[in-house]
Amino acid sequence: MPTYQAVLFDFFGTLTRSVQRGAAHSGTADLLGCPRDAFIDVLDRTFYQRASGRLGDAEATMRWVCDQAGVHPSDEAVRCAVAARHSAVRADTRLRDEAVPTLAALRARAVRTGIVSDCTHELPAFLPQLPIAPLVDVRVFSVQLGRCKPDPALYLTACHRLGVAPVDCLFVGDGGSQELTGAQRTGMTAVRLAAPDLAGHMVFNADDSWHGPVLHSLAEVVGLVDGTATLTDAAVSAGTT
Repeated sequence: MPTYQAVLFDFFGTLTRSVQRGAAHSGTADLLGCPRDAFIDVLDRTFYQRASGRLGDAEATMRWVCDQAGVHPSDEAVRCAVAARHSAVRADTRLRDEAVPTLAALRARAVRTGIVSDCTHELPAFLPQLPIAPLVDVRVFSVQLGRCKPDPALYLTACHRLGVAPVDCLFVGDGGSQELTGAQRTGMTAVRLAAPDLAGHMVFNADDSWHGPVLHSLAEVVGLVDGTATLTDAAVSAGTT
């Protein structure tokens, strides 16, 4: 029998490779008539406000960003910028090679899976087109729930939708948004993915105090679920990575 009934994954930096903002984000700023540095600065310092979903839909959120940057584009420019940002975030998103095989292996074992992600409006829009979509049972997005990690509501919502208790869940994440300690506080087993490419990953509110188990490849999750690898065998302390 599998060791866990369900596995919850963070998205960016966990099911995907390291994320950095690509050049397309500058084009979004240009459409708004906003200096590029000012636009990126606002995006960086307002991530959690935007990811909470409390600023409204994608267009309302973009208008709010423009206000913060001191620019006032036309409605048409805002609509074009929303579409451009969607494309830019999608272009930044590259699934790990092991993402589909890992999720498929879990499904073959009748282990439920979910994504719990702090994100803005773009991810819920394009995730259904990704090859992992048919392999994920539930998706909990901060922008839709109105809460960001490490708020227990995100983890507990995923458990409720899956019909499992937190103690029967494994949570896997790169450690942004204090997500590991958040998962652990709800009663889940949490492990940090410390893949080599994450050294340059764009992350907010990193779980720097995490000293729990660490995996170096997403594929190691299957061994943990099978019970063929323990956390001691499959992981090392965060301080040695």
